[in-house]
Amino acid sequence: MGDTIACANQKGGVGKTTTVVNLAAELALGGRAVLIVDLDPQGNATSGLGIDRALVERSIYEAILDLAPLPGLVAETPIEGLWIVPSSLALAGAEVELVPLPRRERRLADVLAGATEAYDHVFIDCPPSLGLLTVNALTAADSVLVPIQCEYYALEGLGQLVATINLIRDHLNPDLAIKGVVLTMYDARTNLSADVDAEVRRHLDGVVFETVVPRSVSLSEAPSYGLPIARYRPDSKGAAAYHALAAEFLARAAGEPIPAARHPLAVHP
Repeated sequence: MGDTIACANQKGGVGKTTTVVNLAAELALGGRAVLIVDLDPQGNATSGLGIDRALVERSIYEAILDLAPLPGLVAETPIEGLWIVPSSLALAGAEVELVPLPRRERRLADVLAGATEAYDHVFIDCPPSLGLLTVNALTAADSVLVPIQCEYYALEGLGQLVATINLIRDHLNPDLAIKGVVLTMYDARTNLSADVDAEVRRHLDGVVFETVVPRSVSLSEAPSYGLPIARYRPDSKGAAAYHALAAEFLARAAGEPIPAARHPLAVHP
């Protein structure tokens, strides 16, 4: 059985879904069996892989609300070796519907248990919040991948995310670890991106991936074609960045993620 990674950041627009889709696609193109679980009610990972959410009959919503078997929810994508459990419009109400249910924080963990053995990697695309859906993802995951946009407020809110991760470790998932931090939307033409890069690495030494993802028109366009960047514009800087990130991801996977309690992220300045 492979690892399960929750991609989380409560700030929106940081490149979370872009990272999930394109990193997963690169790993699949490299011969890995990869599953994406689209837990975001916005469903951008689903539509970004060419699936019309309005036509989805059964989604991750049915899984976490009714504990429907996962294999029956898995859909193919344009990339061989990459599958997705899609989001649907119904997922928007799941936060409220989960509240009275038993094991409400563990619904996704219960669904994934024993159902992901066929995959080398399972990526959970979390919503941009720290509500019950994200709590479910963190409870089900082995580790957390945190995208951070290269902007002035890059570190804002990270302390809250870390506090949530530590609460999850204390009460629900003691083995949850930090996979790493990915810097996204890097603009080499500006001093700001370089300054943010340096600042994030200063505070989170050893945690941040060396590969940075550039700001790219091609990366923004690719979802409208239902394709990852490796298929839409394989010659672009965005494609090269995610190819490099996948290689670094696999290199890191050979070692153990750092437990959050001893992780630099746990001491937010």
